[in-house]
Amino acid sequence: MDGSLGPSAPSPPDPWSIPIETIDPSLAELFTTGAQKDYFRRLRHEDPVHYCADSPFGPYWSITKFHDIVAVDSNYADFSSNRTIVIGDQADLGEPPMFIAMDPPRHDVQRKAVTPAVAPARLADLELLIRRHASEILDSLPRNETFNWVELVSKELTTRMLAVLFDFPFEDRHLLPYWSDITTTTETVGVATDMAHREKVLYECVAYFTGLWRERAAQPPKFDFISLFAHHPETRDMVDNPIELMGNLMLLIVGGNDTTRNSISGGLLALNQYPEQYAKLKADRSLIPNMVPEIIRWQTPLAHMRRNATRDVEFQDKKIGAGDKVVMWYASGNRDETVIDEPEKFIVDRDRSRHHLSFGFGIHRCMGNRVAEMQLRILWEEIMARFDHVEVVGEPVRVLSNFVQGYEDLPVRISA
Repeated sequence: MDGSLGPSAPSPPDPWSIPIETIDPSLAELFTTGAQKDYFRRLRHEDPVHYCADSPFGPYWSITKFHDIVAVDSNYADFSSNRTIVIGDQADLGEPPMFIAMDPPRHDVQRKAVTPAVAPARLADLELLIRRHASEILDSLPRNETFNWVELVSKELTTRMLAVLFDFPFEDRHLLPYWSDITTTTETVGVATDMAHREKVLYECVAYFTGLWRERAAQPPKFDFISLFAHHPETRDMVDNPIELMGNLMLLIVGGNDTTRNSISGGLLALNQYPEQYAKLKADRSLIPNMVPEIIRWQTPLAHMRRNATRDVEFQDKKIGAGDKVVMWYASGNRDETVIDEPEKFIVDRDRSRHHLSFGFGIHRCMGNRVAEMQLRILWEEIMARFDHVEVVGEPVRVLSNFVQGYEDLPVRISA
């Protein structure tokens, strides 16, 4: 997946110099340079419930202010997640169902089936595993040479933890981030994609997991995602529906991978961009738990979620029609100046740092948010215990997507 605009790509238009009705923040190229921030800033100031009549994904509404996003996200009766959660419509796999793209009661049943894997009762056991893996990864890093933090740290830690949550064969764990990247690399979020190849790979993923499912179903129940699905009376037959199985596997793999992976990279980048905050953290490591949600807000790993209006709705004096796409731009709401002081700044001791949109609101709030925060907290505890400074020594290469706000390369150096 190409993570840059490339030398011949035209610069996006200045959002302050074009008519407001032509503003379209869905262009994936904006997110590789940070240009989307100016688009969102203008929409928040001038048209926070904005109708874009012409985009690569068809007409849609942009919701860009914090409290408006909360209102939409919390109202599944008027704004349904049924069918899909991304801005584009997917044709290649016939909209594979997954519980994040369902409304109650079906959503509630499937989500409840796998929630025990990341429930509070499991956190103590998971903490020991996270610390062990984080320590192994950090102790293996090269000194006095440049390396890609994304590949050696962010990707490796989240991959290992995904393997734990799925009880996935550890020797094949490299398949998990590969499948995650294939899942999120799609024309529905602005990335030119060989859709036939994508479909082939995803069916290979389903075949692999089907074998694991059959094994787990024949064994006593455990607390990994596959066993929980396989033994729950409402979901145990999902294995016979490969499309639905694919959808839920895609959800759990991406949910356990992209959010944490890109927050790990984004947090290090933020500390290097704000050296006074890095100095503050070095002087007081007790700030780490407060810093973690600030990282997740500042990075906002998933830029948007989509809903579909179930009826004609009047929302903030705008008439949203039944069937209209409604896109909640978390990446904008987390920069809302009317809710968050100095939102563009990264502040490790920010007041109310957990007051952000990155995990969503309502019935679809991220079920693994505590595990994600715990991974970041433990990793930074172990980083600060080992290294005086981790220096970013080059520009990051960002993912080309209007959905995942992530990184392909973050060059860093650790002095011996």
